[in-house]
Amino acid sequence: MIRCDKDGDLWTVTIDRPEKAGALTRKMLTELAEIAETAQDAKALVLTGTGPVFSAGADLEAAKAGLATDPVWERLSSAIARLPGLTIAALNGTVAGGAFGMVLACDLRIAVPKANFFYPVMKLGFLPQPSDPSRLAALTGPARAKMILLAGQKVSATDAYAWGLVDRICEPDALMPLASELCGGVLAATPVHISAIKAMIPAGGAANGN
Repeated sequence: MIRCDKDGDLWTVTIDRPEKAGALTRKMLTELAEIAETAQDAKALVLTGTGPVFSAGADLEAAKAGLATDPVWERLSSAIARLPGLTIAALNGTVAGGAFGMVLACDLRIAVPKANFFYPVMKLGFLPQPSDPSRLAALTGPARAKMILLAGQKVSATDAYAWGLVDRICEPDALMPLASELCGGVLAATPVHISAIKAMIPAGGAANGN
């Protein structure tokens, strides 16, 4: 259900569980975290999914067993955030719940027009994972982060782009070609050059205060 395809210095990691809307079990999350922790030599890592949904968050049965508050979510997002190469979330569809964490930890986010974004922790009675609110606020501004986390609003791809949560919107058949195009510069560079430039840029983007 998790695929990792390596093409030289480009790693493509795919959540392949379309029949369950990309819902994540603890085993899947652990596997994703282990891949991210071992991708130190990758110049670029692209995270994507299959079907009309990127990930619905925690698998329902696993959530009932405590996965919704498991530290593995933070382990995964932290591992992605630490990577010295370029990380891209190529979102084939909707992102919900805990799946937000790995997406927010990426350097860039591209999405199809039908993607929606929602994080229903207020409704469900859970806290978001520790690093998610600050990363979200850094991209969208504090008030818009509160719209998602406190007001529980579902955000369309168009609004996500306007808010700074998504960097580009493209049709489904252009999603992976766009991801490859965005990786072109780093794949032609040295790892030292890539990590040096990345280290100069504040993580999470600049908050706009909206």
